[in-house]
Amino acid sequence: MTYQISVCYGHPDDPAAFEEHYRSTHLPLLAKVPAVAAATYGRCRSLDGSATEFYAVAHIVFDTEEDLQRALASPEMRATGKDVRNFATGGATMYLQELETTR
Repeated sequence: MTYQISVCYGHPDDPAAFEEHYRSTHLPLLAKVPAVAAATYGRCRSLDGSATEFYAVAHIVFDTEEDLQRALASPEMRATGKDVRNFATGGATMYLQELETTR
């Protein structure tokens, strides 16, 4: 079973500033977090062209629960989490998932 932290970012006041900080500061912090198996990020678009609730969603994946716990306990993850307030002016909702493969 794999584990995933999802971060749903609200619409920022300044999308260009969000993107700059995310790419130049936040991603390098995330790269230092131990035991991360994969990380993805994408801006949101609705299927019908309407406005989306979130600006972007990021996923941080861990191979095992032990890897997840190791990452969560690390100073690198704490630094990455604290950095969110430096660019996510639209807020951020974070949650954990235990992923099951259905296909």
